[in-house]
Amino acid sequence: MSLLPELDHTADCACELGEMCADIRPGHGLHALQLRLAAATPSHWLDLVVATVHEDGWVDAYAIDGTPVALWNHRDLAGTVSPGEPVALHAVYNVLSAGSRRFNVLYRSENFAVDQTEAP
Repeated sequence: MSLLPELDHTADCACELGEMCADIRPGHGLHALQLRLAAATPSHWLDLVVATVHEDGWVDAYAIDGTPVALWNHRDLAGTVSPGEPVALHAVYNVLSAGSRRFNVLYRSENFAVDQTEAP
């Protein structure tokens, strides 16, 4: 029995013209190794609640302790996450978990160890 998640249809990424994203920087394509590493280190997942979803790919969320977190993906996530919805962020491997779907995200937060740069 494997402790790793099924990889079939979990790594969503759509670039311009519907092509798969070849870029694996934070906020772009989700690499299979990135997904496996996140699954293998469960202590680094942070529970969040979505506050606002913006058309430019930014998602405002809050950690359970009230810490604000800004997440970015190069696509509009409005069809995937909604305000009030619980999601999880893997703070080491930049993975956003929304239900059964996973996304590579860039994130900003004052209280997390890694504070990344602005979206490209």
